[in-house]
Amino acid sequence: MNFSFSRIRYPYFIAEISANHDGSIQDAKKLILSAKKNGASAVKLQTYTPDTITINSVRKEFLIKRGLWKGYNLWNLYKKAHTPFEWHKELFQYARSLNILCFSTPFDETAVDLLEELNCPIYKIASPEIMHFPLLKRISKTRKPLIISTGMASLKEIDASYNYAKKLGIKEISLLYCVSSYPAKSSDFNINNIKILKKNYNCIIGFSDHSIGTNIAEAAVIAGAEIIEKHICLKSNKKALDSAFSISGKEIKIYKQTLDNAHVLLGKKYFYRSKSEKKNLIFRRSIYTINNIKKGERFTKYNIKVIRPALGASPMYYDKLINRISAANIKKFSPLNKSILKKLKIIK
Repeated sequence: MNFSFSRIRYPYFIAEISANHDGSIQDAKKLILSAKKNGASAVKLQTYTPDTITINSVRKEFLIKRGLWKGYNLWNLYKKAHTPFEWHKELFQYARSLNILCFSTPFDETAVDLLEELNCPIYKIASPEIMHFPLLKRISKTRKPLIISTGMASLKEIDASYNYAKKLGIKEISLLYCVSSYPAKSSDFNINNIKILKKNYNCIIGFSDHSIGTNIAEAAVIAGAEIIEKHICLKSNKKALDSAFSISGKEIKIYKQTLDNAHVLLGKKYFYRSKSEKKNLIFRRSIYTINNIKKGERFTKYNIKVIRPALGASPMYYDKLINRISAANIKKFSPLNKSILKKLKIIK
């Protein structure tokens, strides 16, 4: 069956392996197994080589000067981080044997060529590649759904990428709100960006999470994010390149449960009150008699009162009742019912 956003259950949780295999295909398999065991909806790889992203240069502009990977030369970082092309077939087959969907983020056209040979069901554009139009053009030829991560991008750039993908004929697109800081601090986020993306684009909006903990992801789901991507790592290897903003083992299960719980809180797409809450309507006030009232006697503040419980007419009719003439004898401490209001033509 071909992948479609219309056929998946939300929130859709993508476990990102990225560089956390730490150069071991066996660890990559362990990560796929961990994703499956702990409730991930899908697992994702990254497909590139250092040569398809940068050049092997020692010039100063190729040196990372700040952040988690400070001191790395770009080529050396990507050499350490990349998932070798020759691993991909085995990893895709392993994921299929576990019945978990596996796909990837290609970083150039040769990566798409490889992934097409493996029948990759869906593609993702990484945040730094959002303006990589030749890559978008190659992906469009597959006619498969596309996820675009929007870290660092302005709305103008998101417009350009989204509209170009649409123009190329990509029918199913999802945009992920992302903060491209590693790890991202709470102060880096503007969760209202999710609402803005939902308003501006007629597509599924999600969230790529580089934060610590579950609070930001929970807020993202409540704001409307339906696809959530989070890096995972092995508990036994906290030195992997992306482990500082990744989750492992039972943390993955807890994270997924948090997403599900937040999604449940969203509830219906219409104004809703539960049956259990409606039972408490009895604790509202209603109009009661506080003295015996004879037929022909006027209702006054001395013989009717607004009290709990709500077994009588609503207090909204109190002022309309005052000085009206009772059409029947009513005993003390009785709720005024709707039949009396109808006789007085206060309600129909």
